[in-house]
Amino acid sequence: MNIDIEKILDKMTKYLDIPSPTGYTKEAITEVQKEFEYLGLSTQLTKKGALIATLNGQNNDEHVMLSAHIDTLGAMVKEITNDGKLRYNKVGGGSWSAIEGENCYIITRKGKRVRGSIVPKIASTHIYGQEKANVARDQTNMLVRIDEIVKSKADVLKLGINVGDFIALDTRTEITESGFVKSRYLDNKLAVAILLEICRYFKENSITPKYTTHFYISNYEEAGHGVSVIPEKTKEMIAIDVGIVGEGQESNEFSVSIAAKDKKSPYNFEFRNKLVDIAEENNIDYVVDVYNFYSSDATQCMHQGKDVNFASLGPAVDSSHHYERTHVGSIINTTKLLIKYLY
Repeated sequence: MNIDIEKILDKMTKYLDIPSPTGYTKEAITEVQKEFEYLGLSTQLTKKGALIATLNGQNNDEHVMLSAHIDTLGAMVKEITNDGKLRYNKVGGGSWSAIEGENCYIITRKGKRVRGSIVPKIASTHIYGQEKANVARDQTNMLVRIDEIVKSKADVLKLGINVGDFIALDTRTEITESGFVKSRYLDNKLAVAILLEICRYFKENSITPKYTTHFYISNYEEAGHGVSVIPEKTKEMIAIDVGIVGEGQESNEFSVSIAAKDKKSPYNFEFRNKLVDIAEENNIDYVVDVYNFYSSDATQCMHQGKDVNFASLGPAVDSSHHYERTHVGSIINTTKLLIKYLY
């Protein structure tokens, strides 16, 4: 099976370079739509701005769906301080300390991008001493320092920055010679790139999937309501999302991770077993895992009462919702399993 890992990594990097915190995803969605259409898929946008691309299959009476979310963690301006800094609310999960020291863009309502950095209010040990500088990181003392000459709230407003503006963090994407892939927001730009590679693979190898297949690019997953529409004939849905590497987990950075349960629900047992069988029959390196604090487009969708069999799998990342890392081996195993599932 000729998986083009370089194309996956190129697409991943392309979308990591397009800021898309939850609620600010139109630019990224529009670009993915163009790519699906170039590959010959029909597309439509949902009322919420998500994207559904469809690849016709041998069987059009029963459909399947693969989802990946384009939205990422981020932040939103909560308050402009009197001395010209910004307090912010987190968009999505993650810890306050995870982004300390990171560079960012403040994206104004008109689309202007202003450079800044995330710093604690009490940062300098030369001023406050070590004990005070170790204060807990939270919404009270984490700030955006704007890289413009601003000394007051009025100066910030003159830049066009207002409460409600989005803040997008630098991803610091790096691919090592040893095959490790490091970046913020591998969750879930990597899955979007995998879906595009699957479509390229089918087109260039003149393969028609067994069932008509919908590729759903959701845009509110990190807020808990990503997939809201399921095409009528869909019988199975797989959410492509990151596996979780760490203490107490089976997942590793080299295998595809198949979810058995997350914090919301067990996944469909028979469907999960089918995916395991496919992996074993095709010598695809996999693990099955249970996640403590995690949900996917699939389980979020089930909590809306959708009637469809559901599963979740994906490449596993270390330090999820922080500075994430995986390996090309996990990406390749994930892509192979999905292709084998589709035909």
